[in-house]
Amino acid sequence: MPRVVHFETPLRVTARGDEPALVTLQKGDVFEALEFAGEKAWGVAPGPGLVGYVDASALGESE
Repeated sequence: MPRVVHFETPLRVTARGDEPALVTLQKGDVFEALEFAGEKAWGVAPGPGLVGYVDASALGESE
């Protein structure tokens, strides 16, 4: 389900978040959340074409 990013957030390979970010998603970017687990969301960032985890709090409601 597509969500709009509400504030800058890193996209990471794992939910742990201890590795460098693949990319930083910006406010207004779209993130297709496929699964929510606690404070993280896993899915696809269609702009850069990458899959990973972001902080779920950075995402707005589905479009």
